[in-house]
Amino acid sequence: MIENLSGVIVWTENLDRLSYFYQETMGLTPHSIRDDFIAFKWDMGPYSVRFSLGKHSFVSGEAIDPYRIMMNFNVQDIKATTERLKSLGVIFVREPEREHWGGEVATFKDPDGNIIQLLQQPAGRQEV
Repeated sequence: MIENLSGVIVWTENLDRLSYFYQETMGLTPHSIRDDFIAFKWDMGPYSVRFSLGKHSFVSGEAIDPYRIMMNFNVQDIKATTERLKSLGVIFVREPEREHWGGEVATFKDPDGNIIQLLQQPAGRQEV
């Protein structure tokens, strides 16, 4: 039985470009850094979740079908986060808007063309 999600890895041919984007533009702090792999980590109570970037010899160019997988990052203030990212050159394909479940979603692409969504959870709801 699956207990929870342990992490997500995004493979790229240009680790420096993605590393810069996720650290400097998105504001993530690395948990560990190696020449060909960077991991970010969030402790979530009894377990932790890792988001990692890795250099892979079989990956080249932008994502061919970027809508196949979407990464979601929770934020406290989606409008402020969206404006900050726009000021750093991020182009959104979907502006923040309320969803049927009560939260808000905004969508953009990283430098490799991978789809990323910002999620602002509805008041009183916590993601685990």
